[in-house]
Amino acid sequence: MRMSAVTESDAATTARDRLLRGLRASIKRRGYRDTTISDIVAHARTSRRTFYEVFATKDDCFLALGEEMNHQMQALITSAMDPGASWDAQVRAGVTAWVQALAAEPELSVSWIRELPLLGELARRVQREGLRSFAQMLMAITDTPQMRQAGVPPVTMATATILLGGLGELAAAVAEDGQPIETITEPAVEAAIRLLGPR
Repeated sequence: MRMSAVTESDAATTARDRLLRGLRASIKRRGYRDTTISDIVAHARTSRRTFYEVFATKDDCFLALGEEMNHQMQALITSAMDPGASWDAQVRAGVTAWVQALAAEPELSVSWIRELPLLGELARRVQREGLRSFAQMLMAITDTPQMRQAGVPPVTMATATILLGGLGELAAAVAEDGQPIETITEPAVEAAIRLLGPR
């Protein structure tokens, strides 16, 4: 009985992962707005029935993909930063990792920044939860003896909102203009250093 439950759980996880990869592929090719459930299941090599066993709507799938992207990005940022490095080197490493994550999949990044807010109240809740999660990560990163010794205060929710909102808008604007997102690395690092630096 227990083996059956594990097998069903593994199958559900596999289907979910395949569907998220399918949405990811379709957004890269068609954009989120023009993506249909048929596109998602075609890329995922699964059925519409399987889709509806995992997600109620296309938007639910998109929200799940966004949450996955946030987790992956936070892991990349955390692993890129050396707690023993100087405060500005840590900020540079974290911001550079963030930019590289966006630049790796620019279509998805722009879609998440631009199209998520159009999905209504549920999307706004997911967006706020994502921001809160990022802010908590930034608070933990900046609330260390190394940072305190350098005079860097822990990040507040207001500061995190300003930083992430501003950099996200810059990244989306650059990508929409057909430029590589990597071009924002230095301006983004400079802005973050000014905003997060010693008081």
